[in-house]
Amino acid sequence: MEILFAFLVLIAGVLAPTQAGINASLSTYLKNDFLAAFVSFSVGTIALLLFTQIMRFSWPPLSALAKIPWWCWLGGLCGAYLVTTTIAAAPRLGATTMFAFFLGGQLVASLILDHFGLLGYPEHPINLWRVIGVILLFCGVLLVKKF
Repeated sequence: MEILFAFLVLIAGVLAPTQAGINASLSTYLKNDFLAAFVSFSVGTIALLLFTQIMRFSWPPLSALAKIPWWCWLGGLCGAYLVTTTIAAAPRLGATTMFAFFLGGQLVASLILDHFGLLGYPEHPINLWRVIGVILLFCGVLLVKKF
């Protein structure tokens, strides 16, 4: 099962720069990064709505929704920031540089989230080898940016 999820995440990784390029091109036509992000989210929302209807997923009762912690509702804001930022950055930095910095930010945040077991992640303490790995990846970011 782990291999399946690793493969699915790999495909998501392939789609991330593809999506950024598509959305940046859309922004060129719309002449606005925020409108492009809105269109992208709207298309994604419609696709998810159709998928949930086809799969016949049922919504929990409103009382269950009221018990969800406030911070669980912030994922959409994170996504909006991420998509809008990649739309603006893609034509300026290029896919490789943009996602190298993106990966660097992800790694630092992931180390912290894992170390403290935040947001439902299992605790995985920071150690020397994990820090060295992140430093080496940052060196890769600098190499990608320079060359």
